[in-house]
Amino acid sequence: MATVTFTAIIHQFEEQGEKTGWTYIQIPADIAQEIFPGNKKSFRVKGKLDSYAISSIAIMPMGDGSFILALNAAMRKGTGKKRGAMLQVSITKDDTPLVIAPELLECLADEPAAMAYFQSLAPSHQRYFSNWINEAKTATTKTRRLVICLSALERKLDFGAMIREQKNKK
Repeated sequence: MATVTFTAIIHQFEEQGEKTGWTYIQIPADIAQEIFPGNKKSFRVKGKLDSYAISSIAIMPMGDGSFILALNAAMRKGTGKKRGAMLQVSITKDDTPLVIAPELLECLADEPAAMAYFQSLAPSHQRYFSNWINEAKTATTKTRRLVICLSALERKLDFGAMIREQKNKK
């Protein structure tokens, strides 16, 4: 696997549908091809943004051969940089296998319809559910989140729809 190092400018989308307001860096087509030759679909990378370590971060294709890497709040805070700043990027393809919360898998084993829908989701979407469960600080919260996830997956709701539904209940 090739590790590539380059300098990027931090950009921010103005009006661009679901990406409106996103802060991101662009990965030129030639660099993306060095990381993952022949690929034109989203894939995960790991490495460093300046000295801030990243892993399992999706980069998304823009249709012209280039990709973008969205910078979430933790990345922006970790680098201490905002839109317009230069960022030293050193990344490689991340082939680390997806690890799902064992409690979620245990519960899904008893719910075949929910399991089938969960398995139909992209790995990144499976990770949203798993991470939400793993982020619970107490056993009570973890149990409540497992029940919510199972109910949502049985009804074929994606993670975003499940979270919006929970917010509307409050």
